[in-house]
Amino acid sequence: MDSIGIGLIGTGFMGKCHALAYGAVKAVFGDVPRPRLEVLCDVPQDKAVEFKDQLGFARATDSWEDLIRDSRVDIVCITTPNKAHKEMATAALAAGKHVHLEKPMALTLEDAQALTLQAEKAGVRTIVGYNYLHNPAITHARKLIAEGAIGRIVHFRGMVDEDYQADPDLAWTWRATTADAGLGTLGDLGCHLVSLATELVGPVESLIAETRTVHQTRPLGEGSLERRAVENEDIASALLTFENGVHGIISTSRSAWGRKSYIAFEVHGTKGMITFDQERMNELRLYQNHGPAAEQGFKTLLTGPAHPPYGAFVPAAGHQLGFNDLKVIEARELLRAIVEGRAAQPSFADAYHFEAVIHAIARSGQTGTRIHL
Repeated sequence: MDSIGIGLIGTGFMGKCHALAYGAVKAVFGDVPRPRLEVLCDVPQDKAVEFKDQLGFARATDSWEDLIRDSRVDIVCITTPNKAHKEMATAALAAGKHVHLEKPMALTLEDAQALTLQAEKAGVRTIVGYNYLHNPAITHARKLIAEGAIGRIVHFRGMVDEDYQADPDLAWTWRATTADAGLGTLGDLGCHLVSLATELVGPVESLIAETRTVHQTRPLGEGSLERRAVENEDIASALLTFENGVHGIISTSRSAWGRKSYIAFEVHGTKGMITFDQERMNELRLYQNHGPAAEQGFKTLLTGPAHPPYGAFVPAAGHQLGFNDLKVIEARELLRAIVEGRAAQPSFADAYHFEAVIHAIARSGQTGTRIHL
């Protein structure tokens, strides 16, 4: 396979991120087919045409159905608002296309499960945009844990916070409704933390949670006196029990002033600890309890070529990778999975389990009961 056709739906933050990733992946990694940027879709048509030229696509359309039907498109990338994910992914799978879908998979867990089953039957490759999993620092943390560098894992503690909904006077948007957004901070942010916890510690067996909507209403527009209800959660916290018996605590907020992309966790072991903060995404901190007590302490591991695939981007440590680079690694994972005839990670099946956890947190927050997955 010399090349593969890309169809992209959406030109927002994540749409541009996908376009950059597929435009760069062959240059960064030589072991993938060359992506052909075939069709770009957005509405109205003028917007699609404008971004077609900017992002380097061959054709533009305002019909996502036409994009999916296009025989030159092999991979359909879906970067639209949450409400459209299920319908578009369903159509792409039915057309036999590989699917690169941004999270969450769907507004409900039932729809996410339906997509997972459909993907299995279709026999195509799928991947969901949990791009933080592809950070070389996270890959190295997983390696350290597997090698027993911090002993037996006993506890996971994590937070994921941003402040994009911290201002009570911020105007109401589709993100405030369950019909358009589904979950709130859990669907936007918490799912990323769950993906990391699952990858590093293992599947979650049960949990009990609390959720809160901090700002119950928001103005319909800037300066408007009319306000509309916020239907989903601003804050969520949960006590987790993993299948291997490890205990965990996670918390997420979209109303945390000062936090921009704060995905932080600690993995506690019987012989040490690993900590990470996404706002310092090129660093991993490791504590090991051996050697003289007077010399024990955390050491900072700065990612570099010794932490693959960092070296494919830059041959020297300290030069730093960025958010968009993680999407390049994610695109490579899907392309390699297609070439090798294997499941990409995280596939729809993997993402379904992440999203089962956030929906269980939401349900526990409503009922006050422990939920078993």
